Amino acid sequence: MSAPDDVDLNRVWTGVAAEVWRRHPGWLERTAARVLRSPGLARALLTTPSLLVPWLVSTVVVFGVGALLRIGPGQPAVWLLAPALAAVGIAYAYGPGVDPAWELGYSMPVSERMILLTRAVAVFAVNAVLGLAASAASGAVASLTFGWLLPMTAICGVTLAVAVAARSATVGAAAGVAAWVITVLANQSVSGQLTATVTDTETYLPYVAAAACAAAAVAFLTRPQRGLQ
Repeated sequence: MSAPDDVDLNRVWTGVAAEVWRRHPGWLERTAARVLRSPGLARALLTTPSLLVPWLVSTVVVFGVGALLRIGPGQPAVWLLAPALAAVGIAYAYGPGVDPAWELGYSMPVSERMILLTRAVAVFAVNAVLGLAASAASGAVASLTFGWLLPMTAICGVTLAVAVAARSATVGAAAGVAAWVITVLANQSVSGQLTATVTDTETYLPYVAAAACAAAAVAFLTRPQRGLQ
């Protein structure tokens, strides 16, 4: 039996399929959508690999271990672990192959730069809060602000810039970790202390400069190019 002429079966089936595959966002995604004023941006944020539960659990464990280990009097290992761990998390906020929202980002009216900025800030903030909590729990509160937050900012910026330029989260993460290891070893060879990277005030200005240059590079690489999309 054929369908009536005024019934579009394709449209009906599309409606059925849409209802079957319809997602029901959780309270966190609904809250993010209200705050960001964009359901798509909220979805992209909450599908960032480094913000998913397994990654967060691993991050908490690493920071906890870093708070317990000491590499010097009053100097927890979390100071050296935090920048590297945050850099890896930042790298996996961007890149094809590892990012579930990669295609979504190109189909949204929100610019790629805004999506990347939102996700990077969220990843950095989560890692910074966890690192601060770990440092506070270890009793090393005095040197928190500039001790490792500045190098974390610089290394995260470099990592993100490389990830965006290479279009690969893995390459960005490797570059960030390598940059941090080289920085730590270089400062150790000069001062003889492993923690000189986060305790020497003379390194603060280079960190700020590196972060600024990385931010400029990311801004240039993600400049709007609507005509090419």
